[in-house]
Amino acid sequence: MQQDIEAGFMVFVADGEMGVAAVREVRDQEMVINVQNAGDFVVPLTAVRDVHSKKVILDLDRLDRRLCEALGHVHDNEDPDYAALDPDAGTPAGKSD
Repeated sequence: MQQDIEAGFMVFVADGEMGVAAVREVRDQEMVINVQNAGDFVVPLTAVRDVHSKKVILDLDRLDRRLCEALGHVHDNEDPDYAALDPDAGTPAGKSD
């Protein structure tokens, strides 16, 4: 799976949802992603559900609790005049406060 992922790919929690992060670096068995409002996280490649169309889809059940919490808040600081129509889109259901 590593060979399919490249820096710059967007990261999603489900296909068809809004992006929640971007891939910064791909290593041997892991990747570094940058989550808006939370910074960088190391994610094992075993937590990747799918890769296609320059998108990385994560498997939430295989992610660290701290990362899941961060993913639940990626849109918190958006300017309401420019925010997504559905601010919860792309965030893990039941994973945020």
